[in-house]
Amino acid sequence: MNKKVKIIFTIVIIFILIVTFAIIKNNNPKKENTNLKIVSSFYPINIITMNLTENARNVEAVCLTQNDVGCLHDYTLSTLDMKKIENANIFIQNGLGLENFMNKILQANQNLKIIDSSIEVTNIIKNNENINSKQNNETVNPHIWTNIENYIKQVETISQKLCEYNPENSLIYTKNCEKYTQALKELNSSYNEQLSKLNSQKVICLDEALVYLANSLEMDITYIETNHEESTLSADAMKKTIEKMKEENIKLIFIGEENNLNNAQTLANETGAQIVKLNPALSGKIDKNEYINAMTENLNTLKQLNIN
Repeated sequence: MNKKVKIIFTIVIIFILIVTFAIIKNNNPKKENTNLKIVSSFYPINIITMNLTENARNVEAVCLTQNDVGCLHDYTLSTLDMKKIENANIFIQNGLGLENFMNKILQANQNLKIIDSSIEVTNIIKNNENINSKQNNETVNPHIWTNIENYIKQVETISQKLCEYNPENSLIYTKNCEKYTQALKELNSSYNEQLSKLNSQKVICLDEALVYLANSLEMDITYIETNHEESTLSADAMKKTIEKMKEENIKLIFIGEENNLNNAQTLANETGAQIVKLNPALSGKIDKNEYINAMTENLNTLKQLNIN
């Protein structure tokens, strides 16, 4: 075989190999991610989603925000947040205006299905007795999850909608919902049985997330609005609160674990009231049991109170 023939033969072999490789590659395309992507807005909703989607097939569940963000008041969406939304199928929100960025979410993904967990909750509190408020009109308190009965309704609503949007996993969602709500109902029964001493007790709430918890215990609540970032209380509001506490003999102050203690300590020093630090379940470990753990922690704290 002369040199020219060898060159032609080599070129033909190379061409055949290239064509063969291309055919093989086309017949074995790279698999695309076909998972249903569910994005929850923040920590309490993410805990519900984790419980409901456990063992669900072809489902990717993520949280829009970090687990230490806390409440979403004045939250600004980051670039990373927006990337999570781009290829999502379902977005689960608390509702009642807490997620003030929903317009941006929908602009980023117009095909996104929205689940509003608050739609079946009827026990909605309006901040109509608020010493520190400068607004004359009532505002809805969206922190519904610290009332366990409300939280159960949120779980059931999300489960129902997931079954509707993803029927492939409806049996799993239903089973998980039944299991989780049963545990929540048992916890709620413990609250009712063990904390009846708090019924009608007067309390100052310095954290609006705890208003629903106090309301579920049928307490007489005065909510004091503070700056969300610094938990500050104006001098005028402090004076009015102290006067009210003395006049009405209010001896309990509820405050969130991560709130600034200064206001509560001043009120306690002036009135002799007890400061009760509670967990509003706004942040914590990424664990499906963390809501129950937080509310059990609160139950144990409240059981130990000395009520005259």
